Amino acid sequence: MALENPKINIRIKLAFLWATLIGLYIYGDYFELYVPGKVNDLSNDVAILDSPTKLLAAAMMLASACFMIALSILAKPKISRTLNLFFGGFFTILVLLVGISSISTWYTYYVIYSGLEAIITITIVITAWKWPKIS
Repeated sequence: MALENPKINIRIKLAFLWATLIGLYIYGDYFELYVPGKVNDLSNDVAILDSPTKLLAAAMMLASACFMIALSILAKPKISRTLNLFFGGFFTILVLLVGISSISTWYTYYVIYSGLEAIITITIVITAWKWPKIS
């Protein structure tokens, strides 16, 4: 017996894609704590986010991905589509750069996560690009 495959609203698709992306970000950063020396480096103030300005920039950047979950559903269609295209493209470039710069034995998982994140963000861009028009 075949199961019904109901059409999913584009806003819900986009929100779920952003939520999936956030989950990958969280797990990627969590697993990084298991890289030898990482916790020690953080305890000794050796980190990429080594200033209040860098920490604020990173927090705002990741907050934008979180807000895209809500904005995908709540913003007017034209605004939602534009934001999904912009932030989807921006995060695609960002995760690819992170993945390329992370190629090493201990960061193989990060490279894989970056690839998965790129697939998600490219899917966001394609989905937003194909937003149905009113006929």
